[in-house]
Amino acid sequence: MVCKTITGTTIGLNAYKIEVEVDVINSIPNIIIVGLPDNAVSESRERIRSAIKNSSYTFPKGKVIINLAPADIKKEGTHFDLPMAVGILQEEGVIEPEKIKDTAFIGELSLDGSLRAVAGVLPIVTGLKKNGITSIFVPKENAKEAALVQDVTIYGAEHLSDIVNHFTDNPITPTIVDIQKYLNSALEEDFLYDFKNVKGQQKAKKALEIAAAGGHNILMSGSPGSGKTLMAKCFASILPPLELEEALELTKIYSISGLLTSDKPLLTQRPFRSVHHTASSVGIIGGGSNPKPGEITLAHRGVLFLDEMVEFPRMVLETLRQPLEDGKIVISRAKTSVTYPAQFMLVGAMNPCPCGFLGDVEKHCTCTEVQIQRYKSRLSGPLLDRIDLVINIPRLTTDELLNINEDSEPSSEIRKRVISARKIQIERYKDEGILTNAELNSNLIEKYCKLDEQSQNLMKMAASKYKLSGRKYARILKLARTIADLSNAKDIEMVHLSQALQYRSEE
Repeated sequence: MVCKTITGTTIGLNAYKIEVEVDVINSIPNIIIVGLPDNAVSESRERIRSAIKNSSYTFPKGKVIINLAPADIKKEGTHFDLPMAVGILQEEGVIEPEKIKDTAFIGELSLDGSLRAVAGVLPIVTGLKKNGITSIFVPKENAKEAALVQDVTIYGAEHLSDIVNHFTDNPITPTIVDIQKYLNSALEEDFLYDFKNVKGQQKAKKALEIAAAGGHNILMSGSPGSGKTLMAKCFASILPPLELEEALELTKIYSISGLLTSDKPLLTQRPFRSVHHTASSVGIIGGGSNPKPGEITLAHRGVLFLDEMVEFPRMVLETLRQPLEDGKIVISRAKTSVTYPAQFMLVGAMNPCPCGFLGDVEKHCTCTEVQIQRYKSRLSGPLLDRIDLVINIPRLTTDELLNINEDSEPSSEIRKRVISARKIQIERYKDEGILTNAELNSNLIEKYCKLDEQSQNLMKMAASKYKLSGRKYARILKLARTIADLSNAKDIEMVHLSQALQYRSEE
């Protein structure tokens, strides 16, 4: 008799239901796994055999044939161990087939039968729910993550025998999580870096507040010691907490990347990914034979920070152009194509010249004009077109630092204004499928960024003076919309547009 169990697999963020068929025939003892398994799945033969025997159950004496259907989907990962073992135990009469109807199994087995945590549980459980599965067994370490999916009963097991006993006389207590509790905790979280520790630099702080409020990209240029890196790190402390939909989407990304922990199954804070300039293009945009998320996807709904931005290879920086425009990245390989979300805020920091002291009031710049132009040309025009705010940050002198007596505004106060502006945007775009002003396309810009006659004349003058491209023009309007939201203004006014233009004139 052929026994069947259910599990799932992922390709990108998409999950697919997999049916595990087990048959035992009279032949030389062996385990054959078919259905396009990868090496990790093929190697599970010995893990399954040892786990069943060391759990005091009998392993079949004939040839065990395991088919993973459908056969045209590549099966990757160690989470197939548990469903295959359960299928074998059905063949041996240990588990009755009718008891596991509409039930799925996910988990890696140790040689002693204990269950190990695996990656990708959340998207798999989400996909299985859509396929009518009502109960799912997972390793105990993955139970809270799996329980984020509503209307599915999740059982966290520590050992293979726990699952067998569940169907006999010792049922496992279902895992339940309070999602709202995790979301509420995000508002109380403390940050290591806070703007209250940054002296002066009011203009830069305001620019970062605007960027956080509207989800805009920002580039900071300044001498060494001007505070660019510190303020970029403080930027995370003023970002609004994730909405539930955003949190679940981001948690899926970190789940398939194996970056979730059992004590924090739901990500509630926006990610801040700081990338070194030696990173490869594959590391940043993602890739591999089985395409995995890169830094831009791990920074989804959060921040990608590129310190010393001009030191990155030109090719690496140019790969950011498409995801900055589209909010996603498509990774194509010979046999598959995967789309990952990449709606991130780019925060860049750079020196104004090779020596770093162009425009500094205390130190003299030693660079030639040619060196300065060559240095700045490392950032292409099309890439700069995709950056909403460009600001120059002067280095404060020792006297200026000592003479600043007023207390700096803490991040908590700035964050309140950012959250208020985000709420306005969420309400405004609730029927448009976007969350922030930065995501506005040309049609939505025309709808939500209307200008009065006076503001239109100002934009015409600016377009002529600064030779604005169509993309820059649109980004200035989106920036002005965010500034208006921070002022709680219904329409874009002259003062909002003037401020938005100011942040582009420093380019």
